[in-house]
Amino acid sequence: MLPSDVCGMNCFWEAAFRYDYMKTHPSEKMHLAVVACGERLEETVTMLRSAVIFSIRPLHFHIFAEDQLHERFKDILDEFPYEGKVNYTLYPITFPTESAAEWKKLFKPCASQRLFLPLILKNVDSLLYVDTDILFLRPVDDIWSFLGKFNSTQIAAMAPEHEEPRIGWYNRFARHPYYGVTGINSGVMLMNMTRIRRKYFKNDMTPVRLQWGEILMPLLKKYKLNITWGDQDLLNIMFFHNPESLYVFPCQWNYRPDHCIYGSNCKAAEEEGIFILHGNRGVYHDDKQPTFRAVYEAIKNYSFGDDLVHSLLQPLELELQKTMHTYCGRVYKVFIKQLTKSIKDLYARRSKGR
Repeated sequence: MLPSDVCGMNCFWEAAFRYDYMKTHPSEKMHLAVVACGERLEETVTMLRSAVIFSIRPLHFHIFAEDQLHERFKDILDEFPYEGKVNYTLYPITFPTESAAEWKKLFKPCASQRLFLPLILKNVDSLLYVDTDILFLRPVDDIWSFLGKFNSTQIAAMAPEHEEPRIGWYNRFARHPYYGVTGINSGVMLMNMTRIRRKYFKNDMTPVRLQWGEILMPLLKKYKLNITWGDQDLLNIMFFHNPESLYVFPCQWNYRPDHCIYGSNCKAAEEEGIFILHGNRGVYHDDKQPTFRAVYEAIKNYSFGDDLVHSLLQPLELELQKTMHTYCGRVYKVFIKQLTKSIKDLYARRSKGR
């Protein structure tokens, strides 16, 4: 028996919109991109597993990885038991030849690769980019449906960097322009790449508007001594000057430790649960935030085809209850609220399909 889920009218209308969008886009394949370097293979595979478990429509993974990781990715992904639902393409890490060295050393190795996705994936209309430390707790279809909510000027969607300005990084420390009150976090970035490629961006370098491929290097040259978070800072600068181009989605679509380590400050997650978990700062792999690590371990260890209630949900809840000595552990129910509903919905879809 699944725990009861009280969703309310917000969820009702959200679900109504989602299924209406899916009805009008029934065969649309969802494109998801990730960049993996160094020791991030296991983390990336766990993220991909979480995407596969709940998603409804077909997924195409665009995996940018160092050459030595390609065979290992291929061996693992070829074993995914979802023929026809999941396809993938592996790509090398590539930067513009004349400035490759500068882009490679920006922030973390390979991190700035995401900036060049609209220029590399020229035949992909829309794309969801995620960091390797992302876990989907509801179908990718649901965040993909935000594409249908974009107005005529919006080209991308991200969540705020912080909900609480008193602990915000950008509003306290940034030495460059940033979007909104607390900046934006680029760990989950939904893009209409056709619009990105067509747009001419306002900027503070020239009165002439520049296209995506023209603006990146001048931005880096101007701000490289003032940016801390690499490509995310560059995106903040771009959307500071072009705020009409950004759709901002709520914090439960990019829930990070900052949302609970100083006390719960993502009200949307408290009400509806966490939709996408973002374990930045390595919290899946140390003991600093055991609540995040418990979710990661549960999804990593889940075997495709096993009963999700007994093999994932119930053991996870027991582990989460052990974390109540931490601030995030005190609100551990937000970590399983949406997961519970996603499992319930998945079994309902399977029952209807019989």
